[in-house]
Amino acid sequence: MSSNAPIHTKFYYGWVIVAIAGMAVFFSGPGQTYSVSVFIDRYIEDFGWSRSQVSSIYSAATLLSGLCMFFVGWFIDRFGQRRMFVLVGIGLALACLLNSMVANLTMLFIGFFLIRLFGQGSLTLIPNTLVPQWFILKRGKALSFMAIGGFASSAAIPPVNAWLVSQYGWSFTWTVWAVLLLIVFTPLALFFVRNKPEDIGLLPDGRQVRASLDEEEEELEDNWTFEEAVRTKAFWLLLFCVSIPALVNTGITFHLISIFKWNDLSAGSAAIVLSLMALVGFPVTLFAGRVLDKVKVNYVLAGIFLGEIIFILFLFVTNTPWLAIVFGLLWGISGGFERIALTYIWPSYYGRAALGRIKGTATTVMVLGSAFGPPPFGFAYDTFGGYSEILLLTLVLPAIGIAFSLLAKKPERETA
Repeated sequence: MSSNAPIHTKFYYGWVIVAIAGMAVFFSGPGQTYSVSVFIDRYIEDFGWSRSQVSSIYSAATLLSGLCMFFVGWFIDRFGQRRMFVLVGIGLALACLLNSMVANLTMLFIGFFLIRLFGQGSLTLIPNTLVPQWFILKRGKALSFMAIGGFASSAAIPPVNAWLVSQYGWSFTWTVWAVLLLIVFTPLALFFVRNKPEDIGLLPDGRQVRASLDEEEEELEDNWTFEEAVRTKAFWLLLFCVSIPALVNTGITFHLISIFKWNDLSAGSAAIVLSLMALVGFPVTLFAGRVLDKVKVNYVLAGIFLGEIIFILFLFVTNTPWLAIVFGLLWGISGGFERIALTYIWPSYYGRAALGRIKGTATTVMVLGSAFGPPPFGFAYDTFGGYSEILLLTLVLPAIGIAFSLLAKKPERETA
């Protein structure tokens, strides 16, 4: 089947793309911290590794995978999302198989690197560049529906992994995800994904052609080249901003069970919070998508950082199951807006033409942020026997983020 063959449906085919993109975000789960965190204590117990060792290896692997994201973005612009989906789906499946055979720290590093590269990095970057190709006026709404896959993943995978690991072991659990990636996700991407609506004779949002395609596109969106984008002040301010949630959330998520134990809460409470955060984030995301179609995205970004300050402070007093639920609600509200805003802002500011490289660069910075998240928390616990010091220090980042996001106004081209 030709990827450019016309597709005739009674509804706009972009919504099929949104559904598959949401499934892609779901299947990025094996490479996400909320999934990997379930395996950490078992690795420590089975192999005798220290928490600091595992944290450092995870962060180093994440760091290396993050450096690759710029090139993944370039490949997306060069070869298209459809081919990249298939290659990455197969790659993540093989990475899961490798993780099922981990026997030493070297294998652990390679396994972590591959699942972070193909899962957390590539399998979130590709759908986040695909959906904006199909929508302009309804972009926020489309991205909010796509995000359902992410919330379903973060809600379902931690308890599913916990059950599989307890019943059948961590090796079997990794194998299950490898099989699902090969038989469910990869064929869907191969047969149903198209890179952009123009490839099959359509326009973004399902609009009808009124004038020439170029004139209509120019009315709705200004497309910047990558070289033009990097010369704007907003680009660099936003790069710093997008790194902050990745750093903060990864650090807290990776050590959440340990943080809750520090607050005299059970590991079960931590798992409930992760699922609750996802369940709350789902309806918030649907609301956030509509807000972003009407409100300046950098203002929404500033609000997200204020939310981060609130839930980090609340973590200090989260010492009962009921307070843990409130913490999960606050975290979920912040996360619901965050998921959409961090994706929405790049095509909103710079258009669709070079979105792969622009978003790839942003993803590199986000992955680098997530790489530096866990070690300070692990070091603080090993040094101080708790998390008070690192949580207080972490508050500085969203405070800076508020200022930078307000300064990052949408760029305008200089007129001659």
